[in-house]
Amino acid sequence: MTISETRMRTWRTPLLVIIAGCVIATVGFGIRSVFGLFLAPMTIDQGWSRETFALALAIQNLMWGIGMPVAGAIADRFGPRYVLSAGTIIYALGTWGMASAASGAMLQLTAGVVVGTGIAFSSFSLVLAAMARTVGPERRSLALGLGTAASSLGQVLFSPIGQGFISAYGWHTALLTLAALTLLIIPLAFVLPNATAASGEPVTDQTLGEALTEACGHRGYLLLTTGFFVCGFHVAFIVVHFPAFVQDLGLAASVGAVSLSLIGAFNIFGSFSSGAFGQRWSKKRGLSGIYALRALTIALMLLAPKTDLTIYVFASVMGVLWLSTVPLTTAIVEQIFGVRYLATLFGIVFLSHQIGSFIGVWLGGYIYDRTGSYDPVWWVGVALGIAAAIIHMPIDERPVARLRAPIGRTRPGPRT
Repeated sequence: MTISETRMRTWRTPLLVIIAGCVIATVGFGIRSVFGLFLAPMTIDQGWSRETFALALAIQNLMWGIGMPVAGAIADRFGPRYVLSAGTIIYALGTWGMASAASGAMLQLTAGVVVGTGIAFSSFSLVLAAMARTVGPERRSLALGLGTAASSLGQVLFSPIGQGFISAYGWHTALLTLAALTLLIIPLAFVLPNATAASGEPVTDQTLGEALTEACGHRGYLLLTTGFFVCGFHVAFIVVHFPAFVQDLGLAASVGAVSLSLIGAFNIFGSFSSGAFGQRWSKKRGLSGIYALRALTIALMLLAPKTDLTIYVFASVMGVLWLSTVPLTTAIVEQIFGVRYLATLFGIVFLSHQIGSFIGVWLGGYIYDRTGSYDPVWWVGVALGIAAAIIHMPIDERPVARLRAPIGRTRPGPRT
């Protein structure tokens, strides 16, 4: 190793890597989380149906999911820096193209295919994998919770910023401004280490193909993948359709924007608490509890009188449960299979999440255009939450045999 390489590694301390990773997550996730604010103004100005806009963002979520395992595999092989940089450029170009789309088909190409691909290759999951490699096993769940909380901070910050841009300058200029802001990710990507080895974990000679075979033959991994579909259905439907749902109730547009901010604000607490919970106790039980509480929260919101206070309370409670699934889900994958191929293996789990996102976003627009109400989709979300709570309980969280410590010693794990 040369002196310059040693210096480069020295200044990339775990703290600096975590800070850079958190800022990347804040910007990247924050911008994509406010696209739902553009549903009402864009469809009104362009004369599109809500299904047209919803299909574009549904495609975006699907492309995000399809691209994630590919981006993860490249990052696991070569490191995350150039993957994140290329993804950011695609992300910015797609958002710029979304502002210029003159037809539904063009919107689905730019906001759907291009932005979705860009998000996949600049995804916060690549950042989470880099952060997990930087810290030891005893702190990984907590670091993953911190990175996920930073994503929520992006939603807190960008919801009022996005609504403010739309109100002051119109949706077209607002989108162009957001496109420019995504480019902040590029310099931060070069703060992340490009190493693929993990702190506190022995180097493995396992190939990617062997890792995929091992994971696909593990019952818990398949159950985790199935359950994460529900998370995607919930969050994508709410992010895209909730602002319009609020206006349909006769409430001010600002209520929807404030609600998205509240979701993000409370999820900072929820994600960090989720990571701390997973550091000490069973992660699968934490996930079952989160999904059961989501189902209960949605049901109570539907049955309650629809006032500003009701919406704000719903957003706050849902915020605690929002992305708190991510650190626990990621940590289960890491705990069972290790960190070497974490970005790839979580990318596959995340594909299921994004299939759920596609269905949630598209179904919301489809049902609304035909019935004039989002209520049927909300009740589907309740049923799916109950199903997910049940699905996670049989997962075996123990590390696979090759990662278990030899003779009488066990790898540190949560209490069950």
